[in-house]
Amino acid sequence: MPTIQFSPLTKIELWKDTNMEDKYLTQDGLDKMKKELEYLKKQGRIDVAEQLKEAISFGDLSENAAYDEAKENQAMVEGKILELERTIISAKVISDNGNTGWVSIGSHVTLDSGSSKETYHIVGEEESNPMENRISFKSPLGQVLMEKPKGATVEIKTVKGSTKYKILNIE
Repeated sequence: MPTIQFSPLTKIELWKDTNMEDKYLTQDGLDKMKKELEYLKKQGRIDVAEQLKEAISFGDLSENAAYDEAKENQAMVEGKILELERTIISAKVISDNGNTGWVSIGSHVTLDSGSSKETYHIVGEEESNPMENRISFKSPLGQVLMEKPKGATVEIKTVKGSTKYKILNIE
């Protein structure tokens, strides 16, 4: 049974499901998930308990919308805790291998489409956020970029047509 140490005050033991696939995370992403988990297990649960207590004080639970909402919030918090725990125990931290000249998970890749230049950070699915130019290595663009060298041209096909990108830089 793996043990994960979050802080000197918090320790949890978890079983790793043998069917779980590895989750690729940056160290920063893993640290953020650990902090979120610790927050939800402490303050998140306290907030939900207070919400439940207040809803129960309204009386009849059979037609109590506040109670139903509090129970839904409790389920969401507990679900998020389970999701974070599973992700953390199956995390593979992306190490900084330096600039190898080839796109890999953790790379910052600058692309030129001919009309614009964009830099993307290739990350695991759990950390992807297209609004911040953090794309999953499993996304369509991430898949065509993986294992390509600096200077290569790649093409991605979408419903709007295809776009070619030249890899200008890999960090």
